[in-house]
Amino acid sequence: MTSRRRDEPVRLTRIYTRGGDKGQTSLGDGSRVSKLDERIAAFGAVDELNSSIGVALALPVVLNPLRGWLEEIQNDLFDVGADLAVPSEVADRLRVTQEEIVGLERRCDELNADLPELRSFVLPGGTPLAAQLHVARAVCRRAERAALLADERHGVSSPALVYLNRLSDFLFIAARWANAYADRDEPLWKPGAGA
Repeated sequence: MTSRRRDEPVRLTRIYTRGGDKGQTSLGDGSRVSKLDERIAAFGAVDELNSSIGVALALPVVLNPLRGWLEEIQNDLFDVGADLAVPSEVADRLRVTQEEIVGLERRCDELNADLPELRSFVLPGGTPLAAQLHVARAVCRRAERAALLADERHGVSSPALVYLNRLSDFLFIAARWANAYADRDEPLWKPGAGA
């Protein structure tokens, strides 16, 4: 057996360990907690968010620059999950940085610059890509709420919370942009239309 290189983040030779069969799992510092722990729920929701973005990337047409940005965001979400998985008082661990947040803000501004001003609430839909990005946005909001609960109970890294909040904004703008790029009218809320 060869040892893991320092730049190799993980090496998995066996996927199942039986270590969680009784409802316990490990945090990033090795401490054991219930699988019902708020931190587990938080990084589980981040994993679901990452999977939802993966579905968007698997669609036949993922537009540039969205493809590269969504791939980067998937990697960033591993950082978010790692951050949430390690108690905030543990030093020298992978943490979300202000640089990642600023990068999301820059992308939001770039995509939003050419979009028409919003004059109504946007309904999820339009192109398949836009619809999936709206699903990812909704999952992101849930992940943010789970992380906030984990913060309330245990304390988590503040930049991880900010990143999730900013990411939901990015996903909303990206969904609007995907519809605009495809020259597709975005579905808008019409008050009383369902009555």
